[in-house]
Amino acid sequence: MVLVHGIVLKDTKFFKAFGRIEHHMKNAGHTVYTAKIDGFGAIETNAEQLKENILDILEKEHAEKVNVIAHSKGGLDCKYMIENLDMRNAVASLTTLCTPHKGAPMASRILRYPDRLLKFISFWVNLCYKIFGDKHPDALTVCKQLKSKNPETEVIGFADEVYCQSFSATMQSSRDDFVMGIPLLISRSLEKDFSDGLVSVESSKFGNYRGNCIDSSVSHSEIVGFAANKKKRERIYAFYLQIADELAQMGL
Repeated sequence: MVLVHGIVLKDTKFFKAFGRIEHHMKNAGHTVYTAKIDGFGAIETNAEQLKENILDILEKEHAEKVNVIAHSKGGLDCKYMIENLDMRNAVASLTTLCTPHKGAPMASRILRYPDRLLKFISFWVNLCYKIFGDKHPDALTVCKQLKSKNPETEVIGFADEVYCQSFSATMQSSRDDFVMGIPLLISRSLEKDFSDGLVSVESSKFGNYRGNCIDSSVSHSEIVGFAANKKKRERIYAFYLQIADELAQMGL
């Protein structure tokens, strides 16, 4: 199993992109890795890094294929890798969590700001992430890639070769997560749909859409274990273990 994070997060020695999720899955007997990719890399460059990660894992484990669980933009990186980098035969399944398959209005709104301001902010974000270990940070390109898009223009050519499923998440109140509270209010003003604070339910749908990750309020950041309370973390851990167990039962 390979866990793939989205933007902002990075998996490092001192900060785990999926909190203790990887640890809990390993304790349950699953072989789990977290991908080492840029926190603010463009889809194309992150897909290249992800491909290298997966090929190394396959060689190390003497395996033919991996199952991938991807959060947020990580799902877009995975889709690009599978479709464009000849990785159909190396991925048994792709599970996306809160991935903006149809884009995120928040990104479209940010892109309305003046170009000079966007380039200034992008420069400093890129510099910070370069210091933190990103090889090819490109915050402005990432924002452009995440903007809202027409779902009819998207064609995925590997659906018959890789099992694909998706989950969304719903944040019920801005008080449920202090990190995502303001983004949720902005998200609600931009689109008429439930969301996790950043990605709407409709945008999360891809392949076999299976509904919300858990049936209570959970935010975009909480679903990877960040800032979730103990009770909610236990439900999140159980969700990941359920995915891994189901895929194993399917023979994937």
